[in-house]
Amino acid sequence: MPNTIKLRDEAFAKAARLAGYGSDYALAKAMDVNRSTVTRVLSGDLQPGPAFIGGALVALAPMQFHDLFEVVRGEQ
Repeated sequence: MPNTIKLRDEAFAKAARLAGYGSDYALAKAMDVNRSTVTRVLSGDLQPGPAFIGGALVALAPMQFHDLFEVVRGEQ
């Protein structure tokens, strides 16, 4: 199984709240992704992809990758 990226749910939600994003729509607009993408990643139905990760790092600056995401090692 390959390595994957997992969202740090609580840290992400706190950063979005502190940045003033009051809805998934506002956050998605700032991240330049669809609202449904934000909703699906937050619910765990979708793994964060490059557009989501890049958008999150831009919209939630100065947060860094390791603040919002973690690498989950696949089984060897």
